[in-house]
Amino acid sequence: MTNPAQPPADAPTPRPGARREGPGAGPADLREDAVLRPRPERPRTGWRRVLHDVTGGRVNPGPSEAEELRSGLLARVRAPLAGAHRVAVMSVKGGVGKTTVAACLGQALAEHRGDRAVVLDANPDAGTLADRLTGDSRITVREMLDDLESVGTWTDVSRYTSLAGRLQVLASEQDPASGEAFSREEYERVVALLGRFFNIIITDSGTGLVHSTMQGTLACADSVVVVGAPTVDGAGRASKTLDWMAAHGHGDLVRDAVVVLSCDRRSAEVDAARIREHFAQRVRGVVEVPHDPHLATGGRIDPARLRPATAAAFLELGALVADAFDVRRRG
Repeated sequence: MTNPAQPPADAPTPRPGARREGPGAGPADLREDAVLRPRPERPRTGWRRVLHDVTGGRVNPGPSEAEELRSGLLARVRAPLAGAHRVAVMSVKGGVGKTTVAACLGQALAEHRGDRAVVLDANPDAGTLADRLTGDSRITVREMLDDLESVGTWTDVSRYTSLAGRLQVLASEQDPASGEAFSREEYERVVALLGRFFNIIITDSGTGLVHSTMQGTLACADSVVVVGAPTVDGAGRASKTLDWMAAHGHGDLVRDAVVVLSCDRRSAEVDAARIREHFAQRVRGVVEVPHDPHLATGGRIDPARLRPATAAAFLELGALVADAFDVRRRG
């Protein structure tokens, strides 16, 4: 007697990938990645693209090493993010490019992601973030605070921000006499509101570590970017910033931090490699931003005018920040 659970001896052997018939049968795996032959990626720049285009794609040398590196950074920048991620950009020393780093990091993340990003100027001393990005600082975080209870929609929020490309910008109070009024409690209320509408919130902090707003910035932060320079004073102050954070209960933020070394000021007498190694042993990542004539003017930042090496450095910074989106190590 034939066992109904076994196929007859003369039954044909099904071909690999063929559709099964009968109870419990399922479709063959016909996903795109299973049926399409892999093709080398189309080169986008240089002689590789020219060769690809003039031969109609018959000769495809593939992307260059630089293109592959950029593609990898873009993939990291576009890491999925659930909820809001708050990034504090800080430095105990002024004049090392903290505001420039906050602005360019915000632009790099906003440009290459599909979600919403905002950069907030929390400098109590009439910060220049909005001037560097949009030139519009007429409406500030003070006006938002005054109207906080009535802000309930995206349209409401957009009345207090200006736009630099895809990046929303919230200016600081421009009257230095009123800057001290921006307290820790007010900062936390603003960030809580922004977290309802934005996925990425970048804070350009002041330089005073003991200021009330700075305490709120660190208390709310998911990630920290510390800005320094490859000089004796620039590196020393950045290291002391990390020391202060560790001594005040922010050791997790220190270990997960990214240090940016702004190379506008550098000297052959300084061992830059040793400085980089010092920070590499303390934090998660180190990025060197080269001197860029466009940024050195101190005027409005236009990403299209950055040198390729500068744009690549900020894309690397964006990738390092976004690496924390998936992992959420602090959780």
